[in-house]
Amino acid sequence: MKAPLWHLTWRSIANRRLTALLTVISVALAVALLLGVERLRHDARAGFAATISGTDLVVGARSGPVQLLLYSVFHIGNATNNVSWQSVEAIAALPDVDWLVPLSLGDSHRGFRVVGTTAGFFEHYRHGRDQALAMAAGRPFGEVFEAVVGAEVAERLGYRVGQSIVVSHGSGEVSFAEHDDKPFTVVGVLARTGTPVDRSVLVSLEGIEAIHVDWAGGARLPGVRIAAEHVRKFDLSPKSVTAALVGLKSRVAVFRVQRRINDWPAEPLLAVLPGATLQELWGVVAVAERALLAVSALVVAVGLAGLVAVVVASLGERRRELAILRALGASPGQVFRLLALESLMLSLAGCVLGIMLLSAAVAVVGPWLGAHYGLPLSAGWPSVAEWRLLGAVLAVALLASLVPGWRAYRYSLADGMTIRI
Repeated sequence: MKAPLWHLTWRSIANRRLTALLTVISVALAVALLLGVERLRHDARAGFAATISGTDLVVGARSGPVQLLLYSVFHIGNATNNVSWQSVEAIAALPDVDWLVPLSLGDSHRGFRVVGTTAGFFEHYRHGRDQALAMAAGRPFGEVFEAVVGAEVAERLGYRVGQSIVVSHGSGEVSFAEHDDKPFTVVGVLARTGTPVDRSVLVSLEGIEAIHVDWAGGARLPGVRIAAEHVRKFDLSPKSVTAALVGLKSRVAVFRVQRRINDWPAEPLLAVLPGATLQELWGVVAVAERALLAVSALVVAVGLAGLVAVVVASLGERRRELAILRALGASPGQVFRLLALESLMLSLAGCVLGIMLLSAAVAVVGPWLGAHYGLPLSAGWPSVAEWRLLGAVLAVALLASLVPGWRAYRYSLADGMTIRI
């Protein structure tokens, strides 16, 4: 037998192209699922970690550290209580504090969070690798009824500089209580950041106070309606805020300032380190991550088991073929390598097709996940962790390919040439 082994293997696969194609597709789907779960896990962590940088402490009413980080930075959930403005000013005046950016949450616009803050937000907020916010169009707000919208808000709602928007009371998708008598004018559109800022509407703290001048207890005061042009006559200083981002002059003092805020005498407050709290969050979701990876690994194992079953089942029909190869001079070892190489080639083709399917899925589903759930998936070559998973899949496939090879090795020439009735 002088034909190269890989050539014989390829001709054997081509002779059973339909069965081989179905086997490759099943392995590809399993590999795409495994790599997809790993990429989603990795990109979710990277996206969360890139949301905020350069902020030493996040301060809010006393609750759980993870809960505080989720509602203040990622806009997931709601605060249990507010922080008084007197406490905010006192914290900003601490000798170790360099800057403080207050955040006021609780309102929304067509499902997007409205964030009341100060001009310091545009100066001090950092994301990714210490990247500052940039304006795609317009400028930061400067007046009471001016607003800056995130890139996702502008894209999905078609907003441009100069348009008017109405803020709704509450943070739900649908609101029946709107501040329609005090509209805001869009004066700026932020460049895309890949963070919750993209899905936010930024207004001044005075703007938040202005739209609630004639409200009390979450409802409009009966018979009271103060026009937008008259609200400036009132004191629009904030009474309380939801949370605050704090930057220190030196990170050496972070634990000292954190301890002082946590023991704040005027009201129960909580200060958390964003990085440490993120690690705590990953510890909470680690069980779910491992469970998803385990399920995906089981799917791959089932796919490889199906591949082995198909090849082994075909041996009954191919015993005469193998016997002819033996008669032409193929040794038992060559027959073993032929069947093992066939299984390995099918597995390798399944891995390659799985990578292609994952790339196509990321291109199609990635923008939707980023727009609706803030989980942008990265396109491109597999990461180091994904290559390790692919290596593990191929290693298991190599071990699995030994099963049909061993079965073929045991078939004798006389058994293959004998016709069984």
